[in-house]
Parts: sequence; C-alpha cells; structure tokens
Amino acid sequence: MSKALADRLEASYISLTDLVKDEDLTLGVDKERGALIADLRKLSKRVKDLISKATGDIIVEGHYASDVVPPDRASYVFVLRRDPRDLKVKLEEREYGEKKVLENVASEALDVCLSNAVDRYGVERVDEIDMTGLDVEGVVREILQVLNGQTPTRVGKVDWLGVLEAEGRLDEFLSKINWL
Repeated sequence: MSKALADRLEASYISLTDLVKDEDLTLGVDKERGALIADLRKLSKRVKDLISKATGDIIVEGHYASDVVPPDRASYVFVLRRDPRDLKVKLEEREYGEKKVLENVASEALDVCLSNAVDRYGVERVDEIDMTGLDVEGVVREILQVLNGQTPTRVGKVDWLGVLEAEGRLDEFLSKINWL
C-alpha cells in the first residue's frame, strides 16, 4: 500500500523492513520468533541519511517508523489497522510462528503502533485507517483524502477491545495474552 501511494504521488519510497534486510542493519536473529532484530540506532542513522538526500516527498513504511523517523521530518503518519481476527489469519497464512502471531495480534488489539505514533508525532499528524476488507486502492484513496485536505486526521476510529467486549470474547482474548 505504501509503495502504491508512493507511485501515485511520485514520491520516494523507503521500506524499513527491506532496508534492515538489504543493508544488514540487524543485531541478530530472534530464534524464538524467527525474526530479525533491527538495530534501531543504525536504522535511524540510515533513514536520516536517506531523508536528507531525497528531493520531494518520501513515504516511509514499516512498524519501526516511529522509532527512526524524526518528528520534524514527518508531515503525516498513517497507522493502518486490521481486525485482529483477520490479522491472525493473514499471519498464519504467511506461516508466522504461534508466538509471533500472538504478539502481533495483541499489539493490534492494544493499539501499540497507534499509541507509539501519537506519542512521537502528536495526535494532529496521525490518522488511523481500518484497512480490514479494503484493497490497496481503497487504502490509498483514504490516505489521499487526508493529504488533499478532504478529510481531517483522526485517531480513535478503531477500538478492537470494544469489539471483542461487545462480542463477549474479551476475557478469552486477554487470557491468551497473559504473558504480557
């Protein structure tokens, strides 16, 4: 989605995940989760370097963004949200390990990325988009509406814990994440 947005805007595109992998900006591998451990210090330095050399708009994509993109360099921050039940299915289809799936689902339900973005960039620059059921074009369209001033940025649109509570499934969900 970020790549499609960058193409639409004729902007530069930085995938933090690709940058970590391609430039070996890691501290090692978390064997339990089967995931690379990003070296946020090196990644931050590299992102700042790329931003300083870029001309025009830049789209930075990845859950490390709030850790590595300086607040003074971010005009807008879009946090893409997905129903945790749908996210669980998607991650299992990608063959993520059980612990990694649970961590990602819990993070989504608990608004971790949204909270980090608001803490770092301020509520006025952050917009959350529920992408559950949307295709790439639908997400890009919502982002463009904000960028074009047709829709204001807004947080608080998504409340997965409220959904789980309304369905009577909150206790079940919380019992699965008791390791937090």
